[in-house]
Amino acid sequence: MIYGIGTDILQIDRVTGVMERTRGRFAEKVLGPQEMAVYHARRARVPARGLAFLATRFAAKEAFSKAIGLGMHWPMTWRAVQVLNDPSGKPVVRCSGELEAWVQARGLTFHVTLTDERDYAVAFVVAEQGAGTATRTTGDKNMVPGASHTSDSSTSSDPRQA
Repeated sequence: MIYGIGTDILQIDRVTGVMERTRGRFAEKVLGPQEMAVYHARRARVPARGLAFLATRFAAKEAFSKAIGLGMHWPMTWRAVQVLNDPSGKPVVRCSGELEAWVQARGLTFHVTLTDERDYAVAFVVAEQGAGTATRTTGDKNMVPGASHTSDSSTSSDPRQA
């Protein structure tokens, strides 16, 4: 049964502006530890790829927060949810801490898709309850931190508030 859906579109230039104003701290505030490793690796190779990775992950977290119906309210925090890639490159959601317990208590699983172009990043998340076959939401077994996939893709940490 579908528990909720969420989508987000983000203008990548706004992320660029926030990164400049915060001297890179925005990435540290939004990305979890495994996401940060991928971000740094991609940014080191091609800065625009690192920025696209950050933008797609931010959009995915916004979409995820909408799909679970919490928005950005506890236990939903930026770093409590990571969007990683399985060995095939498919993006998957991984939760930790109190958010992980909240998700497990409700029997939720997730489907996520990401895409980016030069100007925009887009994410779509479907939360299912009692599905049993959708993406696991905890742990990182079989995660490939640097894997790619075909659609890869101030006081406020939301670049749209910039």
